[in-house]
Amino acid sequence: MSVKLAYCIPALYSASGMEKTLTIKANYFAEVFGYNVFIITTDGAGKPPAFLLSDKITVINLNIDFEYIWNYPIYKKVFIYFFKQMLYKRRLSKTLKQLKPDITISTLRREINFITKINDGSRKVGELHFNKRNYRDLDKHDSPGFFKSVISRLWMNQLIGNLKKLDKFVVLSYEDKEQWNELENVSVIYNPLEKLPVKTSDCSAKKVIAAGRFVHVKGYDMLINSWKIVSQKHPDWTLTIYGAGNKESFRVQAKANGIGDKCVFEEPVGNLDDKFRESSIFAFSSRFEGFGMVITEAMASGIPSVAFACPCGPKEIINDGIDGILVEKGDINSLAKKISYLIENEGVRKEMGIAARKRAERFQIEVIAKEWESLFKELMV
Repeated sequence: MSVKLAYCIPALYSASGMEKTLTIKANYFAEVFGYNVFIITTDGAGKPPAFLLSDKITVINLNIDFEYIWNYPIYKKVFIYFFKQMLYKRRLSKTLKQLKPDITISTLRREINFITKINDGSRKVGELHFNKRNYRDLDKHDSPGFFKSVISRLWMNQLIGNLKKLDKFVVLSYEDKEQWNELENVSVIYNPLEKLPVKTSDCSAKKVIAAGRFVHVKGYDMLINSWKIVSQKHPDWTLTIYGAGNKESFRVQAKANGIGDKCVFEEPVGNLDDKFRESSIFAFSSRFEGFGMVITEAMASGIPSVAFACPCGPKEIINDGIDGILVEKGDINSLAKKISYLIENEGVRKEMGIAARKRAERFQIEVIAKEWESLFKELMV
């Protein structure tokens, strides 16, 4: 089946989950399915992609440069933003009409406000890399609560209207799908794993690992408090957290908890599989997620996870008590208790690690790509 596919994403240079997932899928579609894949960006001209991109993929940068806006005071930002948004609409419309793709996929950034109005003949698909709760999270903005609430409702109402016009709206979990009850065009397709590592962990090292950006949503403040409890019982075990961002406040917290030497903070690494393989347990402390792809990556390396059952993803990835353990979101004591349980029961830990590796097969790109292929066929009939 020959398909011409166009993705719309702000940029590719950021090493975050959305860019990684899109790259994995686009590479597979181009290399294995033989699709003609285009990735259309607005920012990051001249910057190399964070993840290796197939040379069969064409990247088109529209040179809008929305990031440029943040250099200006607020009263100028509004005018510059609307100008750039109009420019984006004009350039994207021209590009799509020239390309004439079969399918155009929006990552639900700025183009979602107008993409269904572009008459290029393509089917329009939106894919959400977050969940409904955190898609447009205003908590990070320094504004009065009432203002946040009003703006959030306006944004969401506008978004719902735009999503209804899509040919298909794809989310990452069934839990999140239930939140979009205003829509009838929602499908669920999980995030893919690029590969299953050849070598896996034997779950014998006295190491627990966590990974992700050092931001509030990842819950590392709770994980550190939990690790204090674990470390009192098992001082010979260490926790290592890999991720980008400011680590200083977490170092201070660990030191204040008396575990400064038992809690290590590292920069992100190119191949996290190696670090998973050197560890025995993966700790997942997020307050909420779009999916929790890092859990599947840990599973692929054969280590069990102890995870908060946060929205959305962990409850659909982990079979509780079989290939990992779920605990109530935010329950620091339960998180510590279950980590300690796996530390103290090596046989259970290793059995769960083997089961986790098996479970990871569900998320292989070969499986996920076929689900996308079926969706494309459905839309192109």
